[in-house]
Amino acid sequence: MSGKRVDRRRFLRSATVGATVVSVASGGAYAASAADENRAASPGANGRRAAATFRWFGTAGWRIDVGARTLLVDPYLSRYDTGMFTGPFDPTTELTVATGTIDQHVGKPETVLVTHSHWDHFNDVPYIAQRTGARVIGTMTTYNLALASDVPSGQLGLVKGGEVLDFGSYTVEVIASLHSRNAAYSVALPGVRLTRPEKPQTVADLPEGDTLAYQVTVKNGPSVFLMGGSDFVERNVAGLSPDIAMIAMQASDSTYAYAERILTALGRPSVVVPVHWDDFETELTNPPKPDPQVKPHLDAFVAAVRKISPRTKVVLPQYLTPYRFV
Repeated sequence: MSGKRVDRRRFLRSATVGATVVSVASGGAYAASAADENRAASPGANGRRAAATFRWFGTAGWRIDVGARTLLVDPYLSRYDTGMFTGPFDPTTELTVATGTIDQHVGKPETVLVTHSHWDHFNDVPYIAQRTGARVIGTMTTYNLALASDVPSGQLGLVKGGEVLDFGSYTVEVIASLHSRNAAYSVALPGVRLTRPEKPQTVADLPEGDTLAYQVTVKNGPSVFLMGGSDFVERNVAGLSPDIAMIAMQASDSTYAYAERILTALGRPSVVVPVHWDDFETELTNPPKPDPQVKPHLDAFVAAVRKISPRTKVVLPQYLTPYRFV
């Protein structure tokens, strides 16, 4: 675990050259000069450098760069229309992979963490694994769907929750978790794949297949909790105490006291980044377009954070924007 909480660091958001840098720790904003940028990336009194860069892919997707090494979480960039936001939802929608967009943004990942196997989390993973040789970490369902999608077994890591994986400059703790529930108290596209199925062709061929969360801890840097579904097992996350928490937003009120319970279980992180609140069937253009069903829950969650944990900073991420922790 990191030796310091993030409120003793600066959380910096940097975009293109000459862009604004926001210091979340101080709650303020200022125009950054090149000197500011250099100081942010250079060693401080403790000899530490900027530990990691995070880029939000929308939904629950992230690219994390630790030095020259790249880690992806639920990378979904294809963002095609299934009727999810325009209605009616069509589970027979054919799977589509936007190879140009993916190639432009994923870099050269060595590891891909998958929280669960729905299309808006898994769709692009087989292509990324085949193109880059990245190792894919996930559930038995993710393992079998990846095999069915022609990812070599040697690139697949099966996990259940409880594992702590050492990648040298960062570790990954795997946490058994839960998927979001809709207003009918059920999970969309449920199911598991305990054996290798036929090659997936449609959205319906990618069931949830159990859900994981992950805590990535960067050596000499922050610990970051990442989730892909807006439910969790309190006993499994209690004591994790991450510096930063990427928390998935609800689309219904079926989970009891969600904000209060997860903030308390995680130890009231210094920074919370809401995710999975955007319309993920639109282009990756800023500002992100909210999912109209989730937007009221996002607003309520932010208000709850301010009430329950007023020292916590809330960051609403922009697509593909580098966020740096130093």
